[in-house]
Amino acid sequence: MNVVQTILVYAVIPLAIYGLVALLTLRGKFARNNPRYRPGQPWEYPPVWWTANPAGVGDRASAAPTGAGKGSKRTAKGGARGSW
Repeated sequence: MNVVQTILVYAVIPLAIYGLVALLTLRGKFARNNPRYRPGQPWEYPPVWWTANPAGVGDRASAAPTGAGKGSKRTAKGGARGSW
């Protein structure tokens, strides 16, 4: 192999492959015609609320278990000390 063939095989062909992959990944960005939201523009869409636990929406979580009074024994361990 001469120098031109070596450069072609080890430099030009890999660069062409990387360029093709880059164009394929960026093609959606260049072809997009829908307007993007920019800060300061009015938001014209309905609010979408996300929660990690959709089944628990509306349930109220309390810090103290039910029946927690003077005579109840705490069973939870751990905390800031890290003694489990």
